[in-house]
Amino acid sequence: MDPTSYQQTTIIHFNLFSFPLIFLFLFFLIFSLKLLSTKNPLVSNLPSPPQLPIIGNLHQLGNLPHRSLASLSEKYGPLMLLKLGQTPTLVVSSSRLAKEVMKSHDNIFSNRSQNTAAKSLLYGCHDVAFASYGEKWREARKVCAMELLNPKREEYFQHVRDEEVEELVKEIIGGDSSLVNLNKLLLSTSNNIVGRCVLGKKFEDESYGLGEVTRKAMVLLAGFCVGDAFPWLGWIDVLRGFRGQLKGTFQRIDKLFEKVIEEHRDKMKNGDDNGCCEKDFVGIMLKLQQHSLDYHFTMEDLKAILLDMLLGGTVSAAASLEWTMTELMRNPTIMKKVQEEVRTIVGKKSKIETNDIQKMDYMKCIIKESLRLHPPSPLLLPRETMGSVNLEGYQIPSKTGVLINAWAIQRDPKMWERPNQFVPERFMEEKKSIDFKGHDFEFIPFGSGRRKCIGMSFGIASFEYVLANLLHWFDWKLPDGELLDMTEQHGLSVFKKLPLKLIPTPYSL
Repeated sequence: MDPTSYQQTTIIHFNLFSFPLIFLFLFFLIFSLKLLSTKNPLVSNLPSPPQLPIIGNLHQLGNLPHRSLASLSEKYGPLMLLKLGQTPTLVVSSSRLAKEVMKSHDNIFSNRSQNTAAKSLLYGCHDVAFASYGEKWREARKVCAMELLNPKREEYFQHVRDEEVEELVKEIIGGDSSLVNLNKLLLSTSNNIVGRCVLGKKFEDESYGLGEVTRKAMVLLAGFCVGDAFPWLGWIDVLRGFRGQLKGTFQRIDKLFEKVIEEHRDKMKNGDDNGCCEKDFVGIMLKLQQHSLDYHFTMEDLKAILLDMLLGGTVSAAASLEWTMTELMRNPTIMKKVQEEVRTIVGKKSKIETNDIQKMDYMKCIIKESLRLHPPSPLLLPRETMGSVNLEGYQIPSKTGVLINAWAIQRDPKMWERPNQFVPERFMEEKKSIDFKGHDFEFIPFGSGRRKCIGMSFGIASFEYVLANLLHWFDWKLPDGELLDMTEQHGLSVFKKLPLKLIPTPYSL
């Protein structure tokens, strides 16, 4: 074949191959523009930043969405509409509107917006955090709350906390270096407390790989999935490997849970568990499956709930502790005051007791103030309307996404004096009656209503005990010449981009 004929044949083949792709591209472009141009009362009436064709407001979220949305709300108001791809989403940025959503109309706003990663990793969202609102979700939440808050379980959880925090103190004292990576130590301690209470296993047990697989799951759950914003472009997630990562991580999680569950079953069958299977959450749930007639659940339900607990109680807990220590290092006068309180209450005892913690009023105020400035989830987990509802005179249709910006609400200058400053004393004075149980809507670090965090009490108890020990047993300082970096990094929880590294000096009684 001569070069001219070959070139003509190639052009013909190229044209025949490319025509369907060009046609599909034009079809989707026209379809998308048609969707965006369709008149909708919600779009027409609600305050909304200008949108770009197809992507809507996605480009305005930035690397730290809670801050970007707070800036937008200053211009467009505390209730605004964003178009995230093809998903209309309300953004709520005031305590008054948060109360409307999570109390006055809680029944309408109690559904979850389920993304691809959550459905892939959480067994089709059979968990508690992401599950659709309904009878099954209510049953699962009730059982989890009862077992987590049961006084008998609390005694075991306290024993686990005591042991793991004692290990933390020993590790800091006996470390090879004078400089400690507090981020790493706090994450390890949180992991081991939650791992033992939930699975009966420490995260550091490498034969299980708990730490690695949960870290991977957290990265994926916080990642961007093209198919969630543009359903017809889901194939892009396959090409870029996102779907493959979800599948591989899910298989590892499932294999790990199968191994833990099988070990519990064997111990229960052979009677050699020494009562341990009646203490950790896996054992409790397996006992319920055998003997309870009131609650029926599948193994997929159990595994999804287990992953909920592992994800919710590890990174977010460590991040909150790290932010608290960071704020104390920025405010040495406050650090000195709280250490004096803790050390006066503990005295010359060799161990901090639970009843000691209850007397540490100033430390509790510090924890509240830290959670105000650095909520575990600055944007509460996305909600979705279950039906049409009137909010502020706007008729909001069913299946509208809802984001509640807890970070913006907790820094609202209309509700808080010196909103961006670390002032624990506010919770001993004008805000003394406020707590984080979801009744005060200017302070919602764990959410409110039907969907608030059920592990709040467990998490706070660990938070208080770890912090009290860090403050009692050590004096802390920064390495010479170092400045504190407050840069945030977005994820399931917002944590410090650079880990907090400090020099501890053991305190002499």
